[in-house]
This record gives sequence, C-alpha cells and structure tokens, in this order.
Amino acid sequence: MRFKVILLIAAFLLVIPGFNLNAATFKGVTMEDSIDVEGQKLVLNGMALRKKFIVKVYVAGLYLPQKETDAEKILKSDTMRRTVMHFVYSVGASKLNGGWMDGLKANTPNHSPELKKQFDTLCAYMEDVKKGERIVFTYIPGKGTTVEVKGKQKGVIEGKEFADALFACWIGPKPGPGKGFKEDLLGL
Repeated sequence: MRFKVILLIAAFLLVIPGFNLNAATFKGVTMEDSIDVEGQKLVLNGMALRKKFIVKVYVAGLYLPQKETDAEKILKSDTMRRTVMHFVYSVGASKLNGGWMDGLKANTPNHSPELKKQFDTLCAYMEDVKKGERIVFTYIPGKGTTVEVKGKQKGVIEGKEFADALFACWIGPKPGPGKGFKEDLLGL
C-alpha cells in the first residue's frame, strides 16, 4: 500500500504545471539544474541572494561546465560560464551601473583603460529592470561575453579579461554582494 501511495504522489508531482524535477529553487526563484549553450552542457554551480541593506534585490545563478568551489580556478580557466540575475526587486540602470564600476575597482584595481571602456559599454547596455526580469551574461571562449537584458541580446563584449573582471564582481576577492553571496555561488 505504501508503494502505491508513493507512486501516486510521484505521478501527481509530474503533472503539476511548472513543477520541474531538473530545477533548483532558492528564495522563491527557480533555475534549471543544467542548460545547453552552443552544444555544451553547463551545470548550476550555486545560487545566491543579493541583498542591499534589508532589501532582497536579485537571485543569481552561476553555471559552469562542471561544479567548482575555487573562485580563482574558475576565473583562471578559459571555459564557458554563465551568470543569471533574476530580479526580485525593481532596480534602475544607474544603480546597476554603479555596482559594475564598484566591482571593477574593487576586484581589478589596476585595470587597463581598455577594460574600463568595456565596462562603459556594459553600462550602456543596462536598462531599468523590474521584479521577475533577468540579466544574463554568458562567456564563450574565443567569442566574448554576451549580455542579455530582459530577454534581449544587447551585444557581445570581447575578451577573457572582461569576462574575468565581470565574474569577479560576484566571485572575486571583494565581491560587491558580500562573502556569503560568493560562497553560495561557489556551492560552499
């Protein structure tokens, strides 16, 4: 009898709309456990909540070719990676841009003028985002970092140096969202 009940519950869960056995949920935000990018599988390494004071701002998910807990190793490797920012609070473009510039200064203090120009381009891509909207960054070796805002591709910023500086904003030595955020993305 117990086995039949378990089977009925499992069957019920499979037919519930929106229920996905291949997804992770964190702070009410669901992201796929794995995704396909240009034929390569990336796995969800970790999810983290960005808070500013007491306000929950966004949940981020870090996707990598395989799970990794060492931030330096992630940034040194020239492999595909993606960060998804799912906003749970509306944020203006100017606030986002301030965060990018603060992250650049904190984690890449001796950055080149070229890298600063690339961050200026990133800032030009930003728009105000509302609750439920996403910003997605995908680094593909040899191509660069694709910036997608609210489901629309804004452009590609070339170079591993840019990708490393961008991802360091979350997992670098001085992550803007804090040490706990970094640890959660790293699955620690």
